[in-house]
Amino acid sequence: MPPLPEPLAAAFLHATSGGGKSERTQSQLLHAAVQVICDRGLQGATMQQVAQAAGVTPATLYNHFSTKEALVQRLAVTLAQTLCRAINDSYGHITDAAERMAIGQRRYVSLAAQSPGWALLLLDVLNATPQVLQEIEKYPLADLRLGVKQKKFRVRSEAAAMDVINGVCTQAMRRVAVGAAPAKHDVACAALVLRALGMAPEEAAEVAARPLPPLGGETVRRGSPAGSPRPTRTKKSRAPTRRLG
Repeated sequence: MPPLPEPLAAAFLHATSGGGKSERTQSQLLHAAVQVICDRGLQGATMQQVAQAAGVTPATLYNHFSTKEALVQRLAVTLAQTLCRAINDSYGHITDAAERMAIGQRRYVSLAAQSPGWALLLLDVLNATPQVLQEIEKYPLADLRLGVKQKKFRVRSEAAAMDVINGVCTQAMRRVAVGAAPAKHDVACAALVLRALGMAPEEAAEVAARPLPPLGGETVRRGSPAGSPRPTRTKKSRAPTRRLG
Protein backbone atom coordinates (compact mmCIF):
# COMPACT_ATOMS: atom_id res chain seq x y z
CA MET A 1 0.00 0.00 0.00
CA PRO A 2 1.21 3.55 -0.62
CA PRO A 3 1.94 5.78 2.38
CA LEU A 4 -0.82 7.70 4.05
CA PRO A 5 -1.34 11.21 2.63
CA GLU A 6 1.01 13.53 4.51
CA PRO A 7 -1.67 15.63 6.28
CA LEU A 8 -3.47 12.49 7.48
CA ALA A 9 -0.19 10.92 8.59
CA ALA A 10 0.69 14.01 10.63
CA ALA A 11 -2.80 14.17 12.15
CA PHE A 12 -2.65 10.45 12.98
CA LEU A 13 0.66 10.86 14.79
CA HIS A 14 -0.68 13.82 16.74
CA ALA A 15 -3.88 11.98 17.68
CA THR A 16 -1.98 8.94 18.97
CA SER A 17 0.61 10.78 21.05
CA GLY A 18 0.64 11.08 24.82
CA GLY A 19 -1.36 9.11 27.35
CA GLY A 20 -0.27 6.55 29.93
CA LYS A 21 2.11 3.66 29.42
CA SER A 22 -0.54 1.35 27.94
CA GLU A 23 -1.82 4.04 25.58
CA ARG A 24 1.71 4.88 24.46
CA THR A 25 2.43 1.22 23.76
CA GLN A 26 -0.76 0.86 21.72
CA SER A 27 0.13 4.00 19.75
CA GLN A 28 3.59 2.56 19.10
CA LEU A 29 1.99 -0.62 17.78
CA LEU A 30 -0.45 1.28 15.55
CA HIS A 31 2.40 3.34 14.08
CA ALA A 32 4.31 0.15 13.38
CA ALA A 33 1.22 -1.41 11.77
CA VAL A 34 0.93 1.53 9.37
CA GLN A 35 4.59 1.16 8.44
CA VAL A 36 4.34 -2.59 7.81
CA ILE A 37 1.09 -2.33 5.84
CA CYS A 38 2.60 0.41 3.68
CA ASP A 39 5.69 -1.74 3.03
CA ARG A 40 4.05 -5.16 2.57
CA GLY A 41 0.35 -4.55 1.95
CA LEU A 42 -2.52 -5.58 4.15
CA GLN A 43 -2.44 -9.26 3.18
CA GLY A 44 1.33 -9.51 3.44
CA ALA A 45 1.61 -7.85 6.84
CA THR A 46 2.08 -10.21 9.80
CA MET A 47 1.89 -9.73 13.56
CA GLN A 48 5.55 -10.76 13.84
CA GLN A 49 6.55 -7.99 11.43
CA VAL A 50 4.48 -5.43 13.34
CA ALA A 51 6.08 -6.44 16.64
CA GLN A 52 9.54 -6.23 15.10
CA ALA A 53 8.84 -2.80 13.59
CA ALA A 54 7.56 -1.58 16.97
CA GLY A 55 10.59 -2.93 18.80
CA VAL A 56 8.54 -5.14 21.12
CA THR A 57 8.09 -8.85 21.62
CA PRO A 58 5.21 -10.68 19.91
CA ALA A 59 3.82 -11.37 23.39
CA THR A 60 3.51 -7.64 24.03
CA LEU A 61 1.68 -7.15 20.74
CA TYR A 62 -0.74 -10.00 21.44
CA ASN A 63 -1.32 -8.62 24.94
CA HIS A 64 -2.84 -5.52 23.32
CA PHE A 65 -4.34 -7.05 20.15
CA SER A 66 -5.26 -10.71 20.23
CA THR A 67 -5.48 -11.08 16.43
CA LYS A 68 -4.38 -9.32 13.28
CA GLU A 69 -8.03 -8.55 12.57
CA ALA A 70 -8.36 -6.75 15.93
CA LEU A 71 -5.23 -4.71 15.21
CA VAL A 72 -6.38 -3.73 11.72
CA GLN A 73 -9.85 -2.81 12.97
CA ARG A 74 -8.41 -0.59 15.70
CA LEU A 75 -6.08 1.02 13.18
CA ALA A 76 -8.86 1.72 10.70
CA VAL A 77 -11.14 3.13 13.40
CA THR A 78 -8.37 5.43 14.65
CA LEU A 79 -7.62 6.60 11.12
CA ALA A 80 -11.30 7.25 10.42
CA GLN A 81 -11.73 9.30 13.58
CA THR A 82 -8.50 11.18 12.87
CA LEU A 83 -9.63 11.99 9.34
CA CYS A 84 -12.99 13.25 10.59
CA ARG A 85 -11.37 15.60 13.07
CA ALA A 86 -8.80 16.84 10.54
CA ILE A 87 -11.50 17.61 7.97
CA ASN A 88 -13.69 19.27 10.58
CA ASP A 89 -10.77 21.42 11.79
CA SER A 90 -9.95 22.47 8.21
CA TYR A 91 -13.32 24.17 7.74
CA GLY A 92 -13.85 25.35 11.29
CA HIS A 93 -13.71 28.97 10.09
CA ILE A 94 -16.48 28.43 7.51
CA THR A 95 -20.00 29.26 8.70
CA ASP A 96 -21.94 28.30 5.56
CA ALA A 97 -23.41 24.86 6.30
CA ALA A 98 -23.73 23.99 2.61
CA GLU A 99 -20.06 24.66 1.99
CA ARG A 100 -19.11 22.68 5.08
CA MET A 101 -21.17 19.73 3.83
CA ALA A 102 -19.54 19.90 0.39
CA ILE A 103 -16.04 20.03 1.85
CA GLY A 104 -16.68 16.97 3.99
CA GLN A 105 -18.01 15.00 1.03
CA ARG A 106 -15.14 15.97 -1.24
CA ARG A 107 -12.41 15.34 1.32
CA TYR A 108 -13.44 11.72 1.84
CA VAL A 109 -13.62 11.12 -1.90
CA SER A 110 -10.21 12.79 -2.30
CA LEU A 111 -8.75 10.29 0.17
CA ALA A 112 -9.94 7.47 -2.09
CA ALA A 113 -8.14 9.11 -5.03
CA GLN A 114 -4.91 9.67 -3.11
CA SER A 115 -4.81 6.39 -1.18
CA PRO A 116 -7.31 3.87 -2.61
CA GLY A 117 -6.02 0.97 -0.53
CA TRP A 118 -6.46 2.84 2.74
CA ALA A 119 -9.89 4.13 1.66
CA LEU A 120 -11.13 0.61 0.91
CA LEU A 121 -9.77 -0.61 4.24
CA LEU A 122 -11.66 2.14 6.07
CA LEU A 123 -14.87 1.37 4.18
CA ASP A 124 -14.65 -2.35 4.97
CA VAL A 125 -14.10 -1.72 8.67
CA LEU A 126 -16.93 0.83 8.83
CA ASN A 127 -19.30 -1.66 7.22
CA ALA A 128 -18.38 -4.23 9.85
CA THR A 129 -18.47 -1.79 12.77
CA PRO A 130 -21.72 0.23 12.78
CA GLN A 131 -20.92 1.92 16.09
CA VAL A 132 -17.90 3.59 14.50
CA LEU A 133 -20.08 4.97 11.71
CA GLN A 134 -22.39 6.39 14.36
CA GLU A 135 -19.44 8.19 15.94
CA ILE A 136 -18.34 9.62 12.59
CA GLU A 137 -21.88 10.65 11.66
CA LYS A 138 -21.92 13.39 14.26
CA TYR A 139 -19.88 15.66 11.97
CA PRO A 140 -22.19 15.70 8.91
CA LEU A 141 -25.22 15.57 11.22
CA ALA A 142 -24.12 18.82 12.87
CA ASP A 143 -23.70 20.44 9.44
CA LEU A 144 -27.10 19.13 8.33
CA ARG A 145 -28.80 20.65 11.35
CA LEU A 146 -26.92 23.91 10.87
CA GLY A 147 -28.05 24.01 7.25
CA VAL A 148 -31.68 23.53 8.26
CA LYS A 149 -31.30 26.33 10.81
CA GLN A 150 -29.77 28.59 8.15
CA LYS A 151 -32.62 27.60 5.79
CA LYS A 152 -30.04 26.28 3.31
CA PHE A 153 -31.42 22.75 3.56
CA ARG A 154 -35.03 21.60 3.48
CA VAL A 155 -35.52 18.00 4.54
CA ARG A 156 -38.55 16.18 5.91
CA SER A 157 -36.61 13.29 7.43
CA GLU A 158 -33.28 13.77 9.14
CA ALA A 159 -32.62 10.02 9.03
CA ALA A 160 -33.29 9.86 5.28
CA ALA A 161 -31.03 12.87 4.71
CA MET A 162 -28.20 11.16 6.62
CA ASP A 163 -28.68 8.03 4.51
CA VAL A 164 -28.23 10.15 1.38
CA ILE A 165 -25.14 11.89 2.78
CA ASN A 166 -23.48 8.66 3.93
CA GLY A 167 -24.57 6.58 0.96
CA VAL A 168 -23.34 8.97 -1.72
CA CYS A 169 -20.05 9.52 0.09
CA THR A 170 -19.18 5.87 0.69
CA GLN A 171 -20.18 4.71 -2.78
CA ALA A 172 -18.26 7.57 -4.37
CA MET A 173 -15.19 6.63 -2.34
CA ARG A 174 -15.44 3.03 -3.49
CA ARG A 175 -15.95 4.00 -7.13
CA VAL A 176 -12.96 6.33 -7.06
CA ALA A 177 -10.79 3.80 -5.20
CA VAL A 178 -11.33 1.11 -7.85
CA GLY A 179 -10.65 3.58 -10.68
CA ALA A 180 -14.19 3.64 -12.09
CA ALA A 181 -15.03 7.31 -11.48
CA PRO A 182 -14.98 10.15 -14.04
CA ALA A 183 -13.03 13.36 -13.53
CA LYS A 184 -14.27 15.72 -10.80
CA HIS A 185 -16.44 12.99 -9.33
CA ASP A 186 -16.00 14.53 -5.87
CA VAL A 187 -17.53 17.82 -7.02
CA ALA A 188 -20.39 16.10 -8.84
CA CYS A 189 -21.28 13.99 -5.81
CA ALA A 190 -21.10 16.95 -3.43
CA ALA A 191 -23.43 18.92 -5.70
CA LEU A 192 -25.83 15.98 -5.84
CA VAL A 193 -25.96 15.77 -2.04
CA LEU A 194 -26.64 19.50 -1.74
CA ARG A 195 -29.46 19.21 -4.27
CA ALA A 196 -30.91 16.26 -2.37
CA LEU A 197 -30.91 18.44 0.74
CA GLY A 198 -33.04 21.03 -1.00
CA MET A 199 -30.66 23.45 -2.72
CA ALA A 200 -31.26 24.76 -6.23
CA PRO A 201 -29.09 23.06 -8.90
CA GLU A 202 -27.12 26.19 -9.84
CA GLU A 203 -26.36 27.12 -6.24
CA ALA A 204 -25.44 23.55 -5.34
CA ALA A 205 -23.01 23.35 -8.27
CA GLU A 206 -21.36 26.65 -7.32
CA VAL A 207 -20.92 25.71 -3.66
CA ALA A 208 -19.61 22.23 -4.47
CA ALA A 209 -16.92 23.62 -6.78
CA ARG A 210 -15.46 26.11 -4.30
CA PRO A 211 -11.76 25.62 -3.44
CA LEU A 212 -11.10 23.23 -0.60
CA PRO A 213 -9.48 24.70 2.50
CA PRO A 214 -6.14 23.01 3.15
CA LEU A 215 -5.72 20.29 5.70
CA GLY A 216 -2.83 20.65 8.11
CA GLY A 217 0.43 20.42 6.14
CA GLU A 218 -1.17 21.37 2.83
CA THR A 219 -1.16 24.58 0.85
CA VAL A 220 -2.96 25.41 -2.38
CA ARG A 221 -1.01 26.24 -5.53
CA ARG A 222 -1.66 29.58 -7.12
CA GLY A 223 -3.61 29.16 -10.30
CA SER A 224 -4.51 25.54 -9.50
CA PRO A 225 -8.02 24.17 -10.09
CA ALA A 226 -10.45 24.42 -7.22
CA GLY A 227 -9.69 21.81 -4.61
CA SER A 228 -6.24 20.82 -5.89
CA PRO A 229 -4.10 21.06 -2.74
CA ARG A 230 -0.45 20.18 -2.75
CA PRO A 231 1.29 18.68 0.27
CA THR A 232 3.94 21.00 1.63
CA ARG A 233 6.75 19.48 3.66
CA THR A 234 7.77 21.34 6.75
CA LYS A 235 10.41 20.67 9.33
CA LYS A 236 7.73 19.67 11.80
CA SER A 237 5.92 17.14 9.63
CA ARG A 238 8.85 15.54 7.74
CA ALA A 239 9.89 13.08 10.39
CA PRO A 240 6.40 11.75 11.17
CA THR A 241 5.79 11.11 7.48
CA ARG A 242 8.85 8.88 7.26
CA ARG A 243 7.73 6.91 10.30
CA LEU A 244 4.42 6.13 8.66
CA GLY A 245 5.91 4.70 5.53
